[in-house]
Amino acid sequence: MNKWIVQLGVLFFMLLSANSGFAQSPIVAGCPVLLADNIWNTPVDSLPLDPASSTYVNTIGASTSVHPDFGSGIYPPVTGGPIGIPFIDVPGNQSGVAVSFTFASESDPGPYPIPPNPPIEGGPNSSGDRHILIVDRDNCVLFELFDAHPQNDGSWQAGSGAMFDLQSNALRPNTWTSADAAGLPILPGLIRYDEVAAGEIHHALRFTAAQTRKAHVWPARHNASSLTGAQYPPMGQRFRLRSNFPIVGYAPEIQTIMRALKKYGMILADNGSSWSISGAPDDRWDNDVLRQLKDINGSDFEAINVSSLQVSANSGQVKPGVVPPDPSPSSGALSIVPVINLLLDE
Repeated sequence: MNKWIVQLGVLFFMLLSANSGFAQSPIVAGCPVLLADNIWNTPVDSLPLDPASSTYVNTIGASTSVHPDFGSGIYPPVTGGPIGIPFIDVPGNQSGVAVSFTFASESDPGPYPIPPNPPIEGGPNSSGDRHILIVDRDNCVLFELFDAHPQNDGSWQAGSGAMFDLQSNALRPNTWTSADAAGLPILPGLIRYDEVAAGEIHHALRFTAAQTRKAHVWPARHNASSLTGAQYPPMGQRFRLRSNFPIVGYAPEIQTIMRALKKYGMILADNGSSWSISGAPDDRWDNDVLRQLKDINGSDFEAINVSSLQVSANSGQVKPGVVPPDPSPSSGALSIVPVINLLLDE
């Protein structure tokens, strides 16, 4: 019964968004990935430039090319793990596991529904960020962990952890981290193969930069730097691909990603390689095709100011009427199909 209630709620939100003028909510495991009027799911192609746009672009690297940090296979070969940040969905009755945190004061205490042998960013032997992303598909709650390591007693140790109600616009407490340096959820910004194959991405992307400022702007909640110069971009800064960047001639899936970068842009969420765009690993990706994204240089991006969309500093909700209605013919009705199928399968 609980799952029926949740899924009917998802259907209601999707029907509402189809007639609201907002873009639609992306769907993962039958759950909306945040609400349709969330800043992650809002087009920004009509918003003004940030006054510091050229400065930020030059700091991150005007001549540095985009790096698609996702793909198929494993890296390094043989000993490595999936290329990208994986996620998994579990049922609502998945057993909770105790997790201890290095940054406990800024982490949600849990327990976390970690299944046996969950997919870990970089693989089980990784020395990198070791993110774990879990969607409770019955209750539409997202659980994310950073630097997660299993312990001999069945518990886990992690650097930080966060829980997100995927049917809410609530942000984390200000100054709190999450599994990401900006204090934001990771899953909403991942490029997924299924949405690219469908021909349209309905959300902003997650990206990293080598140097960030000791500051954060909405919707980010946290910063992770000691640099204070105004030339460094703050966590949460939104960028988009310039509207006149030519996409003709690229592979269809690359054009889909480029259109999303123009329409929804990307959010600076962590420190890392400059212009590194995040996605989920999938064996259906063609790594040679993904390399076409490297034709985009930093100078092809522009920083934008999203402050006019803010309703509250503590919410990811955007103001109605600020962004023109989404004219996409695929908005709304088509996105209801996965939920209806889930209900019929019950």
